[in-house]
Amino acid sequence: MAAVVCPGDRLHPVATHRAGSGTYVHQQHIHASLVGVSHLQPPEPGSDDQRPVVSVARSGAQPVLPQLGDLVTCKVTKVNPRLASADILCVGNRPLDASFTGIIRLQDVRATEADKVEIYSSFRPGDLVRAEVVSLGDSRSYFLSTARNELGVVYAKSAAGVQMVPISWQEMQCPQSKLVEKRKVAKTA
Repeated sequence: MAAVVCPGDRLHPVATHRAGSGTYVHQQHIHASLVGVSHLQPPEPGSDDQRPVVSVARSGAQPVLPQLGDLVTCKVTKVNPRLASADILCVGNRPLDASFTGIIRLQDVRATEADKVEIYSSFRPGDLVRAEVVSLGDSRSYFLSTARNELGVVYAKSAAGVQMVPISWQEMQCPQSKLVEKRKVAKTA
């Protein structure tokens, strides 16, 4: 049975139920930690703990947040010798309402030859990058990785302001000036 609950509402005793997302345990009872609808989920078959799980989910549209393993699209904002900072714009194909910061560390740029990676030869400010969330990071930034072939720069502009064209997995070329710049290029389908 689903019911609308508020933070602090007592839901079930811990002797008969397990606490799920949107709940907390206080004095042997499960309480709601947010405004939403309470749900009971049956225990997983074969699980040692056969108590149902009570959880609370916000009603209405859920905000999109990057999660571990998600593919994100981000725009590089700063580059230094150890990392590239980026603003995360989309999770999968869903745009974000709020801005989140991601960091691509030197060791997360490529899976092979990681010791030869130079950040400035992989990314430049303004590049659009497809990356994977590998850690929820610290309080300020998500840690991102481009260490797969299909991850890396998907859009870059040359110094002339023209969209560059990938010519290899590590180079892009300006079609106007024919100038070649190094990037960690994403392999497109």
